[in-house]
Amino acid sequence: MDAFAHVDAYWRAANYLSVGQIYLLGNPLLSEPLRPEDIKPRLLGHWGTTPGLNFCFAHLNRIITERDQDMIYIVGPGHGGPAAVAHAWLEGTYTEKYPHIRQDAEGMRRLFRQFSFPGGIPSHVAPEVPGSINEGGELGYSLAHAFGAAFDNPGLVVACVIGDGEAETGPLAASWHSNKFLNPARDGAVLPILHLNGYKIANPTILSRIPEEELVKLMEGYGYRPHVVAGDDPAAMHPLMAETLDRAFDEITEYKEGRATRLPMIILRTPKGWTGPREVDGLPVEGTWRSHQVPLTGVRDNPEHLRALEEWMRSYRPGELFDADGRPVPEVLETVPAGPLRMSANPHANGGELLRPLMLPDFRDHAVMVKSPATQLTEPTRVLGGLLREVIAANPADFRLMGPDETASNRLSAVFEVTDRAWDARILDTDENLGPDGRVMEVLSEHLCQGWLEGYLLTGRHGLFNCYEAFIHIVDSMFNQHAKWLESSQKIPWRRPVASLNYLLSSHVWRQDHNGFSHQDPGFLDVVMNKKPSVVRIYLPPDANTLLSVADHCLRSRDYVNLVVAGKQPVLDLFTMEEAIAHCTRGLGILEWASTDDGSEPDVVLACAGDVPTLETLAAAALLREHLPELRVRVINVVDLMRLQPESEHPHGMSDTEFDTLFTTDRPIIFNFHGYPLSIHRLTYRRNGHDNIHVRGYKEEGTTTTPFDMAMLNDIDRYHLVMDVIDRVPGLGATAAHLRQRMADERLRARAHTREYGEDPADIRDWVWPY
Repeated sequence: MDAFAHVDAYWRAANYLSVGQIYLLGNPLLSEPLRPEDIKPRLLGHWGTTPGLNFCFAHLNRIITERDQDMIYIVGPGHGGPAAVAHAWLEGTYTEKYPHIRQDAEGMRRLFRQFSFPGGIPSHVAPEVPGSINEGGELGYSLAHAFGAAFDNPGLVVACVIGDGEAETGPLAASWHSNKFLNPARDGAVLPILHLNGYKIANPTILSRIPEEELVKLMEGYGYRPHVVAGDDPAAMHPLMAETLDRAFDEITEYKEGRATRLPMIILRTPKGWTGPREVDGLPVEGTWRSHQVPLTGVRDNPEHLRALEEWMRSYRPGELFDADGRPVPEVLETVPAGPLRMSANPHANGGELLRPLMLPDFRDHAVMVKSPATQLTEPTRVLGGLLREVIAANPADFRLMGPDETASNRLSAVFEVTDRAWDARILDTDENLGPDGRVMEVLSEHLCQGWLEGYLLTGRHGLFNCYEAFIHIVDSMFNQHAKWLESSQKIPWRRPVASLNYLLSSHVWRQDHNGFSHQDPGFLDVVMNKKPSVVRIYLPPDANTLLSVADHCLRSRDYVNLVVAGKQPVLDLFTMEEAIAHCTRGLGILEWASTDDGSEPDVVLACAGDVPTLETLAAAALLREHLPELRVRVINVVDLMRLQPESEHPHGMSDTEFDTLFTTDRPIIFNFHGYPLSIHRLTYRRNGHDNIHVRGYKEEGTTTTPFDMAMLNDIDRYHLVMDVIDRVPGLGATAAHLRQRMADERLRARAHTREYGEDPADIRDWVWPY
């Protein structure tokens, strides 16, 4: 047996298992001639990229075994799910996680049947696949995930297979620059394998058509040492791939030891659908886009296709690969690593197994002293920056702060007292807070920040992503995929909980004085709200102390996406720390000091969520107290937005009885909201008295203007809220007509002042609670 016979045997076995998953219901070992009833009624899956992935797995196993290398894989062309499943089954991990899928003929039959089958498993590299941390349902994120996994993992190598179709996406194109943020001494290494098989679903891929010399220069320009492995003859490709991988891992060692400044990468060029049918119905298939999904589509009904499928599967010589009972023979498993060194069993790919709780300082030590509510101003995110500074100092190897060049802008600069921004590229004398050991990851790509953090969290660490509110939409789709990953993982017993993905959105819609309409969009709230209640949490802390309490809770949580929206501009301090903790624990509550119902049934409820809407609601309550002292007003602030849902719909939801007690069932409710008004109606449409709820919020009215003018443009300002109360409380319309007109005049006065002087009137700008 030649030196690469074991690798080739593994590769052929994986290819056989992959084809079987796409096609077969029964007869897994081809112990009898294939019959139509052995074939699945619906043929689903993707063959084209799969043999190339199996080729990589086979050779990476040899490296792990020979070098005792700690390694995980990331599969960019994640629709090559059959390869990852076959790999985990051959390594034995699949049977360990799913004991009914044994390594025998019956287990193989079940393995084949479940693939892309009702009640079975997805066709992509999904959470159900041991060894995976990258969902293959959407392309573009593999390389960012790989670098995120490598940060603070000094002994780990992350082998990342990048499909040439995926390489055309924006996130992947930016991800090549992640090498400028990797510290060879502190972090692991990433081995990108750019797999060029020439085609996407129906079109050629750009990088496959670039001349090789130009492509190599492109990768060199990105800062890598590229190596080319190209061909279609296994007899030549096995020794070439082995030699290249040995050279690449030698170079990784040099890089880790500081003797080289560039990571290696491999350009692997193989035919799409390699080893599959060369021609079907007179048309070329192997090496073309026709092999992308299912090369033979009419197998049940077309005897010629059935014969071609059997010839294809027998071409792998299954009798040499599996014994009579369906178990892989020793020659196939010769290069399979042992125990946790198997890529499908590596604990880094099930990060909850490695997760350690953060060492968190007492957030109460950072409390803002509040003598009386709403009479002093503090910048909430600046206070949070002090807490994050202590978190970073106490957790120097498993917490990172991500952000698209906005950490200082979002007032979190205190973190730079204990750390730099991670940077392993050239540094100039004029630069500040840059260094290879930095814990702050800043790059002007929300995609990279999200991808790095996902890879970091899924391999057992912690982090926070701060971003301007309007531009977090750039990662809407990435958030969707991560939320779905968490939802699926929660249903898989062997997937251990990971640290939550925490978003801090600041520079929000209501305070974009100099940026204007382009920076005004609170719609990420709605994107998050769409996901399963088991996964998402949304918090709108109105002041610094509530932000500290919420942040502590989020950093301790597991398996959630926590969305926190908080302002960076000075806002009124409403709660002492003890009051803030109680308020955040409840998720919402009556502000007794701002209310005038005195324990009786109110005439109107003023509800609010978000810092600026809360300010305007308080100012409206003060105006009502001054001008309509007999009116009984109840003021309610909401921190945990999901509390508004019924308890049957969300774990944080309130019972109808509790909701009715707070909000009443028959009194008008004026709800001043940070985001789009329909969001509140969506959360409360089942509640008693929903018809009484009138929501003010953002309605796509914005420009470069003053804070109060921005509020007036969207009718969330104090004067308009008073007008809403007059319009909706029975009996007030006629008796309070003079007050209503005065409120309309006040709006005109405020707008005229901004147009004349470029700032809000002092009585509005400097307003504090007067009682």
